Amino acid sequence: MELNLSQEQGRVPVAVLHVKGNIDSNSYMEFQTFAEKAIADGAKDLLIDMREVPYVSSAGLRALNQIYNKLRATSEDVGTVSKGVTAGTYKSPHLKLLSPSARVLETLKMSGFDMFLDIQSNLKNAIASF
Repeated sequence: MELNLSQEQGRVPVAVLHVKGNIDSNSYMEFQTFAEKAIADGAKDLLIDMREVPYVSSAGLRALNQIYNKLRATSEDVGTVSKGVTAGTYKSPHLKLLSPSARVLETLKMSGFDMFLDIQSNLKNAIASF
């Protein structure tokens, strides 16, 4: 797995985590630790570029959930989030995904991650969405 971080400027600064390779039981911890370090270093808005991620396992989904929770804990009210998720109107304002493959997108949809994570297909639009 290869992980790189870049910065983009939209209305707010956005950290873009570029991932190349599977996010599975062999790599999820490296992925999660890398993202958590970016958050600890000050990233408040994170876009995960999944264009080169062919597969995400349940371990990878848990890592995404942990990253989401880290970002949510710093700025979002739990009650508001819960109501929005229940109503189907909530999308994380701080964690978004870019261009997952068809296989990964199917996994995200089957597991319900698309209900609370905004999935973008264009980098420029994704940056503007923060």
